[in-house]
Amino acid sequence: MSAKMKEGIKRWTARRKSTLVLDVIQRKTTVAEARRAYDLSPSEVEGRVDDGKRGMENALRANSLDVKEPYERQIKDLQEAYGEAMPELRARKKLQSLLGEHDK
Repeated sequence: MSAKMKEGIKRWTARRKSTLVLDVIQRKTTVAEARRAYDLSPSEVEGRVDDGKRGMENALRANSLDVKEPYERQIKDLQEAYGEAMPELRARKKLQSLLGEHDK
């Protein structure tokens, strides 16, 4: 493991995560060693490595995706789903009040 990572970790900054990811990718440490050294689950370490690989792939693309773009797309999709669901929810609530039913 690199010297930077050996110091006590108070917060997992992007720099610390990237150092851990590079150490695993460059085989300076294993997932098991990193897990034990930093009290992380195997899925946390593997997830960080996967995130790092995706970020690296995106950065090396000819037309890299803006980091905000996927989140903005997801927000837009969720807002559309919410907008589509609201009339049905209002109708159900109105029907319940007309039938004298209470929220269940």
